[in-house]
Amino acid sequence: MTRSIRYLLRAVPALTGSAPPFDPRAVPDDPVTLFLTWFDEALAAGVVEPHAMTLSTVDAEGRPDARTLILKDVDRLGWAFASPRSSAKGHQLAVHPSAALSFWWPSQVRAVRVRGPVLQGTEAESAADLAARSAAARDGVTEGDWALWRVVPERIEFWQGSADRRHLRLVYERQGDGWSHAVLSGEPREDAG
Repeated sequence: MTRSIRYLLRAVPALTGSAPPFDPRAVPDDPVTLFLTWFDEALAAGVVEPHAMTLSTVDAEGRPDARTLILKDVDRLGWAFASPRSSAKGHQLAVHPSAALSFWWPSQVRAVRVRGPVLQGTEAESAADLAARSAAARDGVTEGDWALWRVVPERIEFWQGSADRRHLRLVYERQGDGWSHAVLSGEPREDAG
């Protein structure tokens, strides 16, 4: 007989962190600017490994796959990560070059989700990223197998939890060369002031 843990899960505290002040009505036009602000706040608050993220891809049969990686960079070109081309994620990206990234900073009750097509960096960028790794981390990597990829975001969601379950969801969507943004839930009430 399989044992259920439902009764245990109800007793586990959730959203125990402390959310920093955030007004979704006063956000920048560029979501990268907001991400860098949230990232700086996470660093200042001592969030452990704020650059750790879940990369989600799909395999050739369309089955989802996810793993934790380290964010390499965020800039106008996209959200960078690296891995061997011969890895499962490398094979999956060769077939379906799109992905989602998820960041979770529990002590700040914040999450960021990024979704879009994936472009492979240049050979020079990939080689430079590999060269920046320690000798131990480079050991066993076949020449030419290391790749730097970038998720070119089409949609970015900023989520901030709330003890009253009025979680805030701010979504940016690409519109041509720029971005639109909207609060999808948890919009501050006028009387909340």
